[in-house]
Amino acid sequence: MSDTVTTVRAGTEEARAARTAQAPTTETLTQQRDAAPRPARPRDAFFDNAKYVAIVLVAVGHAWEPLRQGSRAVTALYMLVYAFHMPAFIIISGYFSRTFDGSPARLKRLLTGVVVPYVVFETAYTLFTRWTSQDPDRPVSLLDPLYLTWFLAALFVWRLTTPLWRLVRWPLPLALVVAMAATTAPSIGHDLDLQRTLQFLPYFVFGLLLRPEHFRLVRRRTVRILAVPVAGCALAVAYWAVPRLDYAWFFHADSAPELGVSLWYGPLMTLAAFGCSLVLVGCFLAWVPGRRTWFTALGAGTLSGYLLHGFVAQAAKHWGWYEPAWVRGPTGVITATLVAALVVTALCTPAVRRVFRCVTEPGMAWAFDARGAAGAGTRRAAP
Repeated sequence: MSDTVTTVRAGTEEARAARTAQAPTTETLTQQRDAAPRPARPRDAFFDNAKYVAIVLVAVGHAWEPLRQGSRAVTALYMLVYAFHMPAFIIISGYFSRTFDGSPARLKRLLTGVVVPYVVFETAYTLFTRWTSQDPDRPVSLLDPLYLTWFLAALFVWRLTTPLWRLVRWPLPLALVVAMAATTAPSIGHDLDLQRTLQFLPYFVFGLLLRPEHFRLVRRRTVRILAVPVAGCALAVAYWAVPRLDYAWFFHADSAPELGVSLWYGPLMTLAAFGCSLVLVGCFLAWVPGRRTWFTALGAGTLSGYLLHGFVAQAAKHWGWYEPAWVRGPTGVITATLVAALVVTALCTPAVRRVFRCVTEPGMAWAFDARGAAGAGTRRAAP
């Protein structure tokens, strides 16, 4: 009888050991979870719509640039658009940078999505400028952002400092102090366009502080109705201000002495421009549709539209598209506006995005240690 009991116990222990050996451990489950492909997060139609409309305004602003001289109306529209289109882009960029924590995966994305396009297009724009401006000796310098590439250089700096802004107690006031101080310091120079990077910094930090409910707030019916008279008043003020205010303040690229005013003027204009831009960005976002539209899919390709449309804008000047007299009239302004909108729309399409993905969104798996990235992901997932 005892032999039978011993045999049964032995069989039970062997079965339990077999089940234990087959059962996955916590570490195994963690590894399997990290290895499994994660479902793609659905894109928010509202933000794709906002990015598309903003990039159209960027292209239209560049099309209006040669038409400002002699036209107070065009200059007023130009000033109004520049008061909010880049702030809107930067605020949205800050909002989507909230999760940047300096992890290997985030750093890889920063290198492939920002640094590589910067190097490629900084070189391309320099070579293109040599041809269009007949300046064959213009050097290729990665420290002196040319034309549109300043945004990539600035985004690189802003995103790297994101953990710092999420750490300090009063990030927005601190960012405003930095921007105000930058306007009093012409010695900062233009390496990596640091002057513009610092002056636009508050908009990025403001975006970091936003939450989904804040965007829902500006999209309420009441705000949408109020946005119409506010935008109308802003246009009227811009028309009045054309002969009285240097719209270069909205470029945020120069210090107060470089703009020919006293040092104390710079900090005041920083605060005034920040408040004005936030109001106009709110009006802009209030009228951005939240549902899917025909241009929603184009919002995913705004980087290619932004970086590529500059070649068309520069070529238009080189080939004399603005020289005919009729272009300076209302018909020419409307034509330039429509052409700019159509060109940048075409450059945001999925087909163009696929063609240029190798330089705007390269994978570059060959350049990174997959084992290190996987190990870092496992360590973060471990309890």
